[in-house]
Amino acid sequence: MKNPSRVLKKPLITEKTNLLQGEHNKYTFAVAGDADRTEVAAAVAAQFKVKVAKVNILNAKGKVKESRRQRGVAVKEPDVKKAIVTLEKGSKIEFI
Repeated sequence: MKNPSRVLKKPLITEKTNLLQGEHNKYTFAVAGDADRTEVAAAVAAQFKVKVAKVNILNAKGKVKESRRQRGVAVKEPDVKKAIVTLEKGSKIEFI
């Protein structure tokens, strides 16, 4: 098993993810590019001491934007792999 701190990069906290946490008991994390569902589930269970019911993974492609320093130059943001982790009833993660 991989080290949980290498699988989970950071929690993603936005308005949408806060709604998912409150209504559906789902938490969103940025994960390593080579992580799979079983590794993410094991890392969340080990790091936060909760029971994981389900894991959905998606690859978000980085956007191409115009550079702020040089006009006319396109800059690509990095790709991000995200995991939406559904916890079993009664389980909860406290970030703060």
